[in-house]
Amino acid sequence: MIEIKVPQLGESVTEGTVVGWLKKVGDFIAVDDSIAEIETDKITMEINASASGTLAEILVDEGDTIVVGGVIGRLDPTGSKPLSMPEMPKKVEAVAAKETILSPAAQKISAEKGLNSSTIQGTGKDGRITKEDVLKVPVVSSRVSNNQEERVKMTRLRQRIAERLKYSQNTAALLTTFNEVDMTHVMAIRDRYKDRFFEKHGVKLGFMSFFVKAAIEALKEIPEINAEIDGQDIVYKNYYNIGMAVGTDQGLVVPVLRNAENLGFAEIEQSIGVFAGKARSGTLTVEDLSGGTFTISNGGVYGSLMSTPIVNPPQSGILGLHKIQKRAVVINDTIQIRPMMYLALTYDHRIVDGKGAVTFLTRIKEMIESPETLLLNI
Repeated sequence: MIEIKVPQLGESVTEGTVVGWLKKVGDFIAVDDSIAEIETDKITMEINASASGTLAEILVDEGDTIVVGGVIGRLDPTGSKPLSMPEMPKKVEAVAAKETILSPAAQKISAEKGLNSSTIQGTGKDGRITKEDVLKVPVVSSRVSNNQEERVKMTRLRQRIAERLKYSQNTAALLTTFNEVDMTHVMAIRDRYKDRFFEKHGVKLGFMSFFVKAAIEALKEIPEINAEIDGQDIVYKNYYNIGMAVGTDQGLVVPVLRNAENLGFAEIEQSIGVFAGKARSGTLTVEDLSGGTFTISNGGVYGSLMSTPIVNPPQSGILGLHKIQKRAVVINDTIQIRPMMYLALTYDHRIVDGKGAVTFLTRIKEMIESPETLLLNI
């Protein structure tokens, strides 16, 4: 017998939950066929067969917790593929597949959202309805009064978010410092070059690439914000993997721009676009979500004027961006109307001192208000 084991699930992820089995005992399985679907605190993924044979045993049930390296089933390699059955007429086969093929993750989310699966168009193999297909369907609330209650079990992602945020609050000495930045010059550059930028690179020029670039330069000056505590040691990172907090229907995810110090403005914007699409469709991979050294969270896209973001452990800092709002400010002893944004840096005071945190935000402010320093790398 060949043991079917839980593969590596990503950095710091040691366990997951069985969403459902895609095969049943006795089914023939070819190499790389999907056998089961599992959910971690970060993603939903499929376990694929490492060899061909017949599924002989299923050792865990839907909803069971599994650990990396654990055995969830056994495959009999002596099993052979059954003789082909006469093909059904194409039209009938398509209808049957539409009615019956629904991935476990799709079933779970469909039930949570109260959807009728017969109305969902499947885009998977043989018309299979995938998790991504279900996530695309808008939810219409069925609640008729405010005094009704609905009890829904927390998803593993939501449970993990709660655990990590509470862990961060309980273990780190979190403190937040604020500043504000005048967005006039960045907005002018964006308006002046956005069309040419899109024509050349095929992606819109946003503000996030400016903040990623500014954050990297500021992290180079204040390296403890790009470090982490490991026992009695401080581990300084000489690379800059910038996490981008993205809100989804399932919860907050943080895909990572790896070695962002080597990326240009267009590459940053293209990566952000790819991550946003994958986050919406639920197709982010373990690699997409691992290895961040610093995080940027943009609550401004939801209208937030100010917030105190929570550090994503084991990182030591997170930069919060907020809504751009026109305000009266004093410029050269005159009152002017300027597009202003509040910045927030939450940091772990065990490793980052107040001076470093304030200096970091001040450098961000200076670079955004004089974006030519970013463009000229000075």
